Parts: sequence; C-alpha cells; structure tokens
Amino acid sequence: MDEETRLIRTGASSTASAKTVNPLIQRGSTVLMPDAASLYDDDQINYGITGLASPAALQTALAELEGASNVTLYPSGLAAITGALLAVLKAGDEILVVDSAYKPTRRFCDRLLGRFGVATTYYDPALTSDQLMALASARTRLILLETPGSLTFDMQDIPAIAAAAKARGILTLIDNTWAAGLYFKPLTHGVTLSVQALTKYVGGHSDCFMGSVATCDPTIAKALDDAMWDIGWSVSADDAYTMLRGLRTMATRLPRHHENGLAVARWLQQRPEVARVLHPALPDDPGHVLWKRDFTGACGLFGVVLKPAPEKAVHAFLNALRLFGLGFSWGGYESLAIHCDPQLHSRSFPVELEGPLLRLHIGLEAPADLIIDLERGFAALNSQA
Repeated sequence: MDEETRLIRTGASSTASAKTVNPLIQRGSTVLMPDAASLYDDDQINYGITGLASPAALQTALAELEGASNVTLYPSGLAAITGALLAVLKAGDEILVVDSAYKPTRRFCDRLLGRFGVATTYYDPALTSDQLMALASARTRLILLETPGSLTFDMQDIPAIAAAAKARGILTLIDNTWAAGLYFKPLTHGVTLSVQALTKYVGGHSDCFMGSVATCDPTIAKALDDAMWDIGWSVSADDAYTMLRGLRTMATRLPRHHENGLAVARWLQQRPEVARVLHPALPDDPGHVLWKRDFTGACGLFGVVLKPAPEKAVHAFLNALRLFGLGFSWGGYESLAIHCDPQLHSRSFPVELEGPLLRLHIGLEAPADLIIDLERGFAALNSQA
C-alpha cells in the first residue's frame, strides 16, 4: 500500500491493550459493521450517537442508582426534561405542572408546548393528591413534579400523587436533581419518569453538562429512545466519562454537602436578619415530615428568607461575599448564592414571604469559613438597610 494509505490504516485497531478500571473513551461517529446484513439491523449499534463504551457504562450505572430498567442520556438537564415531555406528549394533551418547577421548564411549556397543541396548567405545590387530581381532565396525560421545589423548597407527597395518577392512567415525571437519585428513589415510589440534571451532583465539579431520564416502563423506555434518535440528541464520550467519574464519588460527597448545609442553615436560623430558612431537613420546616418519611438525606441547596430589606442591601450582601460565588448552577464542590426575587414573578400562585429570598448552595468548604463569609455579607447588608 502507498504510504498515505498505510498512515490512515495503521493503528486503527479498537482492541484495548490493557484492562483499566474505567471504560474506554470511544470518540466516533462511524461504527463499522461486521457484514452487509448488519448495516440495517436495528438491534445492533450502527451509529456513534449513542451506545459507545462510556455512555453505555454511564447508563448502566445510573440504572443501578435509580432502580431503573432503562436510562436515556441527554446533553443537559433541561434537555432531559424537554426530551421526556416530547417523547410522551402529543397534540391535544394537557399537563399539570407544579408551580415551583425549574424556571426553564416553565419556559419550555409556555413557549414551545403550546405551539404544538399541548396545554399546560400550573398547580399550587401545597395541593393534596385529591385536590390535584380534581384538576385533571380527560386530556391530562402527565403530571410534572419537583420536590423540593425550585427556590421555595416546597415538599409534595410524591407516593400519594403517583398512586392517584396511576389509577387515572396519568403519567408522572419528577425532577429529582436535588436528591441526585441517591437520597430519594422516585421509581420505587411509583413515579413513571425520574429526571436528573447530571450537571449538578453527579458531575460534581461544575464543568460538564448532561441530563438523564430513568424509567421502569418498557413502553415509555421505547418512546424515550425513539425520540432520542428521531430528534438527534447525543452526548459525547468524553462528557459521559466525566459524569461516570463523578458518579463514583457522589455517595462520598453528598453526605458532606448534607452536613455542611445543615450546619450553615442552623446558624442562619439564629441571625437577626433572617426571617426563616427554607430547608426540608430542618425539623421546623413545613415539609420536614414528608422529607423524613421519603428521603434518606439532603443536599447543600436551600433558601433563606430575609427580613424586609431594600434591594440595594441585598445586593450589598451578595457583593460582599468572597467564598460564595454568584452563579445559577449548583451541585459542584463550591458554594454559591443568588437573589431569587426576580424569578418569583413568573409564578402563577403568589409566594408569600416576609422579605427577600436568597438561595444558597453549600459546597465542600469548611462551614466555619463559610459562616465568616456570610457574616461579612450581613455586615454589608446592615450598612445599607
């Protein structure tokens, strides 16, 4: 063969020369088939969009975590939510969405689903399962849950809602990112679809995007996988490897987030500037009974309601922080803080709070250092109050 042909062909073997503890990273769009008949055999992997070594290993590990028979991967947490909705909904359907849902989920429902003939009704997260089912109609196809709810950390009775929905032939989907699939197992409580933004705690280092949808329903699993192919979602081999690496240490990291978060939350409860802390693992939280019954732990994300203060004072608090970054994502090793009031305006049901709402993510830093940083913030807040 000519030299240029030899340079292209030499070293192309896919056989691993050594066994490593982690799967191979296969970067490939083309999958070479063993014979002509296999080219159109849909039971074989024939294209690199999914099924290569590291994504397949991640799917297997997530299925173990979720207690699922099938896990579909998506390039972001939001794509996992929207992908699941597109897979199971059709024109003429209606969905019931908890009013405390992740804001981009609302945006998708309001901007896109309506254009394709799917109606969205938002409901108060405080509704009981009976009250919620009273809102369902013959068109209701799915109930979208999130517990604790975004920003306000409302708890829902997921087993009761899932059972009531199943009795009516209605699907349930939960955004389970807060519990990371470790501290709450939606599928064992009767939920049809468990969604995670793997970007958060599974990744754990704020450097990679991905989402997953897990289910035990074979019909729903096929719909998810078909939609993944039909729309063309894919995740890279490198990103799947990164997520798998994060997953290996999540059961070690999350208890530290739990402990650090509660330590800071309890300290905040004693501050004169704080009206209340929104954290379901605190005994005096309205959702504590449900959390204690259904969850085995908590992450580092919770809300802080301040006593009345002007916006300039809230900004001064945030701007004075040195260890807490000001950023929207969470689940990494670092602590974060945001002001939530601008996001609450989109809610359908009024959120009655004593004052401004902050959201904190408590990372893996020493709680004593984080408390010193928060003291710095409160000093700045008080100087502007």
